[in-house]
Formats: sequence, structure tokens, C-alpha cells
Amino acid sequence: MGDKLENINPKLYKKIDERQITAEDEDEGIVDEFDAREIFDMIRNINDPEHPLTLEELNVVEQNLIEIDNKANIVHVKFTPTIPHCSMATLIGLSIRVQLLRVLPSRFKVSVEITPGTHISETAVNKQLADKERVAAALENNHLLEVINQCVDIKF
Repeated sequence: MGDKLENINPKLYKKIDERQITAEDEDEGIVDEFDAREIFDMIRNINDPEHPLTLEELNVVEQNLIEIDNKANIVHVKFTPTIPHCSMATLIGLSIRVQLLRVLPSRFKVSVEITPGTHISETAVNKQLADKERVAAALENNHLLEVINQCVDIKF
């Protein structure tokens, strides 16, 4: 969160329409499994650390890059940084991971990674995001946690 922006003029994308709530969605008698759209709705409004824009508006997160396996309780999210040398990629990945860990039932295993071929350091960033101990250590850093909390300050 320095004074100099890496991507001064990011390309903006149109937000997708809000999910329409059906009578089945509100019926408490029907088992409603999580789907990619529901996971997308949980992360689409995360704020970018550099711009006053959401990850959806920057096309960093997309519904079609989310996989969910309800039987195995696995959520896998790929995200695409706006530029190939984005220094905020780890912070964005941490924000996505933290948001999902906060809102999903604890039975879910969450993995977050950079979309293949979209970042010059994708292997290193993916390794950091997959390392539970490194993620836990990062979240013990009060300054970093404050920045993540600002990113995930979502109003539903």
C-alpha cells in the first residue's frame, strides 16, 4: 500500500447481476449445497488493496474460476491479478482465503491460487497461499491483518 500505484489505470469490468432468490432458496426443508455462484458472491466485493474497486470490477475473481466439491468439502478459487508483476497478489490471495475461512462452515478446505500463466511469480505466491503455517503466521501480523480486514470489509 505504497504511494506509487503499480497499475495506474486498471481495466474495469461490468458487475454481474445479483443472484435472484427463488422460493426453493428460501425453503428451509430443502438441502441447499454450495455452488460456484454462492462462493463468488462471498468474494466478489472484496476490495482491491490499491484501488477503491472490488475484485469483481477488476475481473480478478470470476465465477467460472471457482470449483466446489460439496462431497469432499473442498472450495478451490483461482484469481487473476490485473498485471503480471502485481506485488499485491499474495495479499489479494490472503484476502480471498480469509474471507472464505470466515464465512464458510469449518468443514470446508479452502485453496486459493493464481490463474496459471497470469503472474510472473505464480509458483512462489501459490506456494505461500497453500502453506497453512505461513498463512497463520501472516495473520498474526497485526498490520497485515488490518490491511486484510480493510479488503474484506464487505457489506452484504
